[in-house]
Amino acid sequence: MKKNMGLADRIIRAIIAATFITLYFMGTVTGTPGLVLMALSIIFVLTSLVGTCPLYLPLGLSTMRKKIMA
Repeated sequence: MKKNMGLADRIIRAIIAATFITLYFMGTVTGTPGLVLMALSIIFVLTSLVGTCPLYLPLGLSTMRKKIMA
């Protein structure tokens, strides 16, 4: 798959995932909402590591910087 996530996007997703995981394990968010946040955390971590967001593909979005050729 072609990468479509820039560095800032990847870092933001990792921070959000860490926040969700912390909220879950501290017991702030429990039950079904907690499980939903954990699922989102896993998705955010995986997309951050891979650098590709499947939801960006059909929309034609990309947060990567365009390379300027001189």
